[in-house]
Amino acid sequence: MPLTVTTVVLLILVPVLIWRIYTRLKMVFQRQESVAWRHWVGAAGLPLLLLTAAQSMLNNLPALSLMAGGVLAGAWLATIALKKTRFENTGLKLYFTPPSRTGILVCMLFAARALQIGVEFYINRQSEHPQLINSTAVMQHPLTVIPFGLMLGYLATYSIGLLRWRQSQHRGQV
Repeated sequence: MPLTVTTVVLLILVPVLIWRIYTRLKMVFQRQESVAWRHWVGAAGLPLLLLTAAQSMLNNLPALSLMAGGVLAGAWLATIALKKTRFENTGLKLYFTPPSRTGILVCMLFAARALQIGVEFYINRQSEHPQLINSTAVMQHPLTVIPFGLMLGYLATYSIGLLRWRQSQHRGQV
């Protein structure tokens, strides 16, 4: 593939995108106020998303198994992260500070795969003989389903842990 202006732009843009995603995630994994509706979205919405993805993989048991493994690994990492989370009850508001390294790593693995898919589509489109890409095969590829399951398992379990902590704080105040 010859080096074109769009390829050079892509080579510059990918590291900038990675850095931007990383800096955004660093802001997310800092001390923040515990907001119940956000935790409920993670605790209820992410498992629904997982079930929808699993339903689409019923005819592909290896992909479904790999995603389930990713979910279990993500839940395990979230359990460890909850033990390392710093919780604060100021009396008026609840705050928590998650351990940033684990959460950032899990989310960056998924972001890296999404960028890889984008680059692969771009390279295919730029080739002299572009091939028809099966989107189902890409979405059920092990490099896609493992980080997807890992991220959603982590975030859902972490959200459930935050809801449990919030409930224990309100019980203690009554």
